[in-house]
Amino acid sequence: MAVGGPSWPNLQCLVRRKPATAGWAEDADRGGVQRLAKTLSIPHLVAIGVGSTIGAGIYVLVGTVAREHTGPGLTLSFLIAGVAAALSALCYAELSCRFPSAGSAYHYSYICIGESVAWLIGWALILEYTIGGSSVARGMSPNLALFFGGQDKLPFFLAQVHVKGLDTPVDPCAAILVLIVTALLCLGIKESSSVEGIITTANIIVMLFVICAGGWLGFRNGWVGYKVPEGYFPNGISGVLSGSATLFFAFIGFDTVASTAEEVKNPRRDLPLGMGLTLSLCCFLYMMVSAVVVGLVPYHAMDPDTPISSVFARYGMQWAEYVVSSGAVLALVASLIGGILPQPRIIMAMARDGLLPPLFSDVNRKTQVPILSTVLIGTCASVLAFFMDVSQLAGMVSVGTLLAFTAVAISVLVVRYAPPYEMPMEVALAVASFSGHLEHDEQNSEDPFSNVQEALDVSEVAREVRRQKAIGSIVLICVGAIILISAVSVSFLPFYVQRIACTVGGLAVLGSSIVLLCIGQDKKFLGQTGGFMCPLVPFLPVCCIMVNLYLLMNVGSHTWIRVSIWLVAGALIYIFYGMKHSSLASMAYHRISPL
Repeated sequence: MAVGGPSWPNLQCLVRRKPATAGWAEDADRGGVQRLAKTLSIPHLVAIGVGSTIGAGIYVLVGTVAREHTGPGLTLSFLIAGVAAALSALCYAELSCRFPSAGSAYHYSYICIGESVAWLIGWALILEYTIGGSSVARGMSPNLALFFGGQDKLPFFLAQVHVKGLDTPVDPCAAILVLIVTALLCLGIKESSSVEGIITTANIIVMLFVICAGGWLGFRNGWVGYKVPEGYFPNGISGVLSGSATLFFAFIGFDTVASTAEEVKNPRRDLPLGMGLTLSLCCFLYMMVSAVVVGLVPYHAMDPDTPISSVFARYGMQWAEYVVSSGAVLALVASLIGGILPQPRIIMAMARDGLLPPLFSDVNRKTQVPILSTVLIGTCASVLAFFMDVSQLAGMVSVGTLLAFTAVAISVLVVRYAPPYEMPMEVALAVASFSGHLEHDEQNSEDPFSNVQEALDVSEVAREVRRQKAIGSIVLICVGAIILISAVSVSFLPFYVQRIACTVGGLAVLGSSIVLLCIGQDKKFLGQTGGFMCPLVPFLPVCCIMVNLYLLMNVGSHTWIRVSIWLVAGALIYIFYGMKHSSLASMAYHRISPL
């Protein structure tokens, strides 16, 4: 086999893992790759996270979910969704401390699970952010129409135009907005995060107006929305839970914070705080807005398209419609910035690892951002937003997000119980030398790892046995979770089959989790993060896996068909390019003792 090429009979290359030490060894190993500028602090991270999370969806989801699922119990659904999102946020927080480099879930999966899984996660995230950004941009012109007196009064460059031969109207406003945001992101991370902070602050002020003005109206008029005859839970607890499944996606912007890890001044302190503050602030605002809105109007009388502004209009405050619409416009812009921001960094990380052409890893020396990747993504999103109504593709965003969340939760289990010991030979040599595990001299120059091998004793063998048990337990957790969630989600199965599958899957998940708990965590290889540690391991990551798999199982079949086509295309690119050009393809690996 030629050096650097994949060995088809030996598919171990699919699970080769990037060294955990790559964060500090990258520059030496790769000829001094230019790093991104470390300019972000906690306020920047909170601005990026909140701006990415609080999109215009809050101005629409409140009415839709309340009418169809929760009724007055909408606030509880937001709380449940926030807690479910926090499971993934806690996993992200630990991994961002351990491996503070660009790439987010792709980077973590590459270190903890393997190259092929990391590629699919990165490829799915590319699709997620492209479609997500385009769909956000398509919502701008309808919200701007109010300020011009209606859709017919919009200037030609802002209005959607029906073109003969196209089923979907073209949207120049969406394309222009994407290009403006792309240009902003090319100026630098500090500049774009500062603009994001200003827009997000204005959006929060609008939401505080809704809370305060709506609370005043509610106390003055007796909170009529909570006095409906159907009660607080008109559709029962199941309605609240189904509503929380929909609202879960209103909290997923915190992963944008993780994607900026390489640009954070003090990642081990600032990243967990940034994610925690983002999620806490968003959950508080969501719950307060929902509590006010569903209390002002009976849930069945809410307007599903403009729930908040129509509530104020009902009480004679038509002018508030302009305030709420301003908040929706600001939320769209902030969400678009946060949606496009992570994608060039993921592409850059994949190019650094050799899985994409190296030109995408170039960082501009003046702005210290990956301009080529940013321009490419912005152009693709702009074209998509101009020609296509991507609302039918919005479900694909959910699949990419949930796949990433699941991979991150599995990565936490791997890091705690079966961390990667395989390292490229030159990196292992440097680590062993630095740690005092290797004393190189002329006598053992033919095998620089000879004294490392001699150090292997009974304890090393026992550790390897323990490691294999941990890997088996993690695999069994994933298989059991798939069986259990499939049995719960598939309604056409006979009852006894569902019961058997639930029992088998549940026992596999619970039993394997207990085995991991008894085995104990491997803290010698990676050691403490020096920062945040995810609590309640292994049970919290296992719960995270279960929640994400449940949501994945309930995504529509048409969405899965579209996603599968995209993933198959990505698999072909990986097979014919990534496997051959991977930076790990030509490296000889050596297993070393834990540090």
